Amino acid sequence: MNPLCCIAPVSLEHAADQLHEHPTRIHAGAPPPTPAPQQDAVAGVLHKWVNYGKGWRSRWFVLEDGVLSYYKLRGSGGAGGAGAGEVAASSAAAAARVIGDGSALQQAQEVAAGAGKLWKPFGEIHLKVSSVRASKSDDKRLYIFSGTKTLHLRCETEEDRNAWIDALLAAKDQFPRSLTISDLGPADIMLSFEKLRARLLQEGLSEAVVRECESIIMSELLELHKQIKSQQQQHSILIDRLRQLETEKVELERTVVHETKERETLGYANRRQSDFYSVLSGGSTTESDPDTASHMAEVETEEDEVTYFDTRDFLSVESLRSASCQRRELTALGFGSEYVGVSVTNTVKTTKYPFVLRRDKLPEPKEKEKHIGLWSIIRENIGKDLSGVCLPVYFNEPLSSLQKCFEDLEYSYLVDHALHWGKQGDSLMRILHVAAFAVSGYASTEGRQCKPFNPLLGETYEADYPDKGLRFFSEKVSHHPMVVACHCDGRGWRFWGDSNLKGKFWGRSIQLDPIGVLTLQFDDGETFQWSKVTTSIYNIIIGKIYCDHYGTMRINGSGQYSCKLKFKEQSIIDRNPHQVHGFVQDNRTGQKVAMLIGKWDEAMYYVLGDPSVNPKGYDPMSEAVLLWERDKSLNQTRYNLSPFAISLNELTPHLLNKLAPTDSRLRPDQRHLENGEYEMANAEKVRLEELQRQARQLQEKGWRPRWFKKDFDGSYRYVGGYWEAREKGNWDGSSGAC
Repeated sequence: MNPLCCIAPVSLEHAADQLHEHPTRIHAGAPPPTPAPQQDAVAGVLHKWVNYGKGWRSRWFVLEDGVLSYYKLRGSGGAGGAGAGEVAASSAAAAARVIGDGSALQQAQEVAAGAGKLWKPFGEIHLKVSSVRASKSDDKRLYIFSGTKTLHLRCETEEDRNAWIDALLAAKDQFPRSLTISDLGPADIMLSFEKLRARLLQEGLSEAVVRECESIIMSELLELHKQIKSQQQQHSILIDRLRQLETEKVELERTVVHETKERETLGYANRRQSDFYSVLSGGSTTESDPDTASHMAEVETEEDEVTYFDTRDFLSVESLRSASCQRRELTALGFGSEYVGVSVTNTVKTTKYPFVLRRDKLPEPKEKEKHIGLWSIIRENIGKDLSGVCLPVYFNEPLSSLQKCFEDLEYSYLVDHALHWGKQGDSLMRILHVAAFAVSGYASTEGRQCKPFNPLLGETYEADYPDKGLRFFSEKVSHHPMVVACHCDGRGWRFWGDSNLKGKFWGRSIQLDPIGVLTLQFDDGETFQWSKVTTSIYNIIIGKIYCDHYGTMRINGSGQYSCKLKFKEQSIIDRNPHQVHGFVQDNRTGQKVAMLIGKWDEAMYYVLGDPSVNPKGYDPMSEAVLLWERDKSLNQTRYNLSPFAISLNELTPHLLNKLAPTDSRLRPDQRHLENGEYEMANAEKVRLEELQRQARQLQEKGWRPRWFKKDFDGSYRYVGGYWEAREKGNWDGSSGAC
C-alpha cells in the first residue's frame, strides 16, 4: 500500500481514468526547499526597556536557531549590569560569538560559560515572524517588532548595535519565503496497483472483487483530495491576508518614522495628524512581555517598584540617556553640538559668540590638607540658624555665594534657544526651554561637598563672558537676613533675582530653604518667574555626604503657558534619585499641553500632549525629545568643580586692573584656599569674619547697597551703572570689608 501514499490530490481524477490500463505518471506538489544551514549562536548584554518604574534593565541575550532569547542577570542589583550571581545560559551561550565589551558583559560571560544548568529564558522572540529596525533618533538603539509587541533595546556603542542588527537579519534570512500556489511545481511519480492486484488474486479473490476493492480505495482517495483541496484554498486565503497585513504594517512603520522626522524637524508635533498618538498606542510600541505585563505569572519580583508623584510612572536615569538624542531639535534650529553661537533658520540673522580661552584646572595646593571633625564644631549648633555658625576654611570651596549664583547660568544657551523659539512664534517651545534652564541650575551641585564662602556685606562679583553673550553682576545687599542679589544681561533677554537661604541643622542633615524670586524677561516683553526648591545635605556626621533637591517649582509665565515641576525627594532605598517631572499648562484653557521628564543632574526631556489621557499601554518614550543634557566633564579635584566653575575665580592681570575693589576674586582667604595655602586662608577668614560682625551695625545705621535697590515688593533690582563705572575705573561710593 505504500505507493498509494505518494499520490498527490491534484492527480487523482486523471489517475482514476487510467487506473486499470498501466502505471501512470502523475503530478504532485514539490517538497519544501531545504532550510539554509544554521549559523553560530550570538550572545551579549543589551539594555532592555521595561517600563517607567524600572527603566532600562540589563539582560543577557542569546540568538540561536532563529530565536532571540533573553535572560535576567540575576544578582545584578538592577540596571547596573551582571553581578556575581546567577545568569541564565542557553546550551550554546558558552560557545556563542559575543557582541560587546565591558565589565557587565565580562561577568555575564564568565558565569554563562560555567553555568551547570539551563535557565528558562525570560522571553523569546521568533525572528521568522518579526522585523528589525534601527532607531532613527539614537545610534545605540534598535527595535524588534513581533506583531504583538515591540522590544526596545539599547547597546553600549553604535558598533555593537550594527553587529546585533547584522546578526538578527542574518538569522532572519535563514528562513525560506513561505510557499504559495505558484511555488507548487509539477513532479512525476509512479502509481501502480499491480502488486495489490497480484496479492488479492493470490488469495483466491475473483476479478470482480479485486476491481471492487480498487474502486473503494479510489473513492476514499477522491474524498481525501477534496478535503485537501479545501484546506489548500484556505491556506491561500490566509497567505494573502498575511501579505496584506504585512504591507499595512510596513506602511504604518513608514508613517510613524515620517511623522517622527517631521516632528523633529519642526521642533514639536503640532503639525502631526490627530490620530498619531492612537496609532502609536495601538499595540506595536508597547511591550507586553513578562517584564511589563501584570497578568503574566512570572514577573520580576526582586526589582522593587518606586512610588511616584502625580500617580505617574517616571523615567529612570538610564531610560533616556544618550547624547545622540540631542539631535534633531537643535539641528533644526541650526545649533551646533558645541554651543558657540546662535544660528537659526534663514529668516533670523546669525549671531556668533567669540571664543575665549579660560583655565581648566585649579592651582596645585602648596600645603597638605588637614582633616577636622565636623561634629566637634557643630554639635553645639543643632537647630540654630547656620548663618551664625563659623566653620574653618577646610569646609569651604574656593568660590563665594555670589559666584555660585552665576553657576545657575552655565547652560544659558537654553535661554538663547527660548529667545529664538519665541521670535518664531512658538511659545510652547520657549517655556519648555525656560523650564530646562531652571532645572539645569542644580546640575553643578552633584558631588559638591564643600560650602561656598559667605560674602561680606557689600561684596560684589562680576562675570563678563562674551563667549556666552553674558554680562553678570551680583552683590550682597543684606547681612541679616543674608540676601544676595544678581542681574544678568544676555543677548535679547535679562535675568535677575535675589536669594535668602534659611538654613537649619538637624543632627545628620542640613536643610536650606530658599526665599526669593528669579525673573527671566525677554526683549519682546514675555516674563517668567519661579522660586527655587528646598535643598538638604545629608550624612554630615557619618557616611558619604550628598545633597538632594526636592519640592515643587512653579514657573509662572506672562504669556500663554506656565509650568509646574516636581523635584522628587530621594529616599534611603531609592535606586533612581534626582527625578524631576512636570507639565506645561495653557493659561487660557487649563489644558496640559506637554510633559517634562528627567533628572536634575543628568538631562531633561519633553513629550508633547497630555500622556495621562492616552490609553493604557501608551509609550511616550518613542516621542521623548531631549531639551538639555548635563556636561559630564568633571575635574577630579576635592571640590568636584566643573570646567565652568573652575573659570569663575580666575584672576588674570588684565582683569585685575578692571575689577571693583569689592570683587570676590580679591578676597584673600578665598584666594589662599584656591592656592592650597590653608593656614593663611584660615587666618584671613577669621580676620574677615571679625570685621563682618560689624556689618549688622553698619546696616542698622542706614548702610545701603551700591548697585541694587529694594523694590516696592521687597525684592532687589539692579539700578545700573556698574559697567559704566568699570569702563571709567571710577569706584567712588563702593564699599566692602575686603
